[in-house]
Amino acid sequence: MTDTAAPRTPAWPPRSAPRLFVPGPLAEGDVVPVEGPQAHYLGRVMRLSPGDAVILCDDVTGEWVARVGDVGKRALSLIVEARLRGREGVPDLTLCACLLKKDRFDLVLEKATELGVARIQPVIARRCVADSLNMERARALVTEAAEQCARTALPEVLAPMKLSALLAGWPAERTLFFADEAAAHPEGGLPTAPAAEAFRTGGPLAAILIGPEGGFEDGERAAIRALAAARPVALGPRILRGETAAIAALALWMGVAGDWQ
Repeated sequence: MTDTAAPRTPAWPPRSAPRLFVPGPLAEGDVVPVEGPQAHYLGRVMRLSPGDAVILCDDVTGEWVARVGDVGKRALSLIVEARLRGREGVPDLTLCACLLKKDRFDLVLEKATELGVARIQPVIARRCVADSLNMERARALVTEAAEQCARTALPEVLAPMKLSALLAGWPAERTLFFADEAAAHPEGGLPTAPAAEAFRTGGPLAAILIGPEGGFEDGERAAIRALAAARPVALGPRILRGETAAIAALALWMGVAGDWQ
């Protein structure tokens, strides 16, 4: 017996289609020029040809499918065909992370993006080993991470701010969960709530503050605790590195109060 069933139509766009963030807003029929590293990636690394699919996001209107048009040695064009979905809504969570060594803070930027944070506020405390951040590089890192994990909304990366200034201008309506490393030491005598318990009752406007590699100084810890919106939380019985604490806290918050439920 001959099988006369029609061949299956390949999924469109294919799941393997590369993803790029481009300036927007995008609209059907737009021709998007691509140059520089992005053109090299599509043309030389991915070896795309005219007609191949590319997924575009503009951080404004959402996610679009486009086809490769003209391909040159150093540039190519993409023709926008249709919108696949709108810009996603992400939980209103801010990560306030003290600056770490370069490679470790890179990890924080990448994983915070993957975990769905809305914005990242780098913080400068007295024990920080760094006091500046290459903002162009930081935004490139979060863009690459967003492309990898299929986000349609880029997290906002804010300029580094001193801890004192952060606390002075803190909005009363946003809960500031303070990951208190002293909670790992019973002799510290500092009352804290388990993070999961606190996150469940913290309200929709939230932020998580993670300290530097050497921890907060006593005066800084006292200033944080004096803030009406601050809630000290414990991230388990062990002292965590700054990047580990940030990733663990974000994952836990997303699980109990964010969009993982």
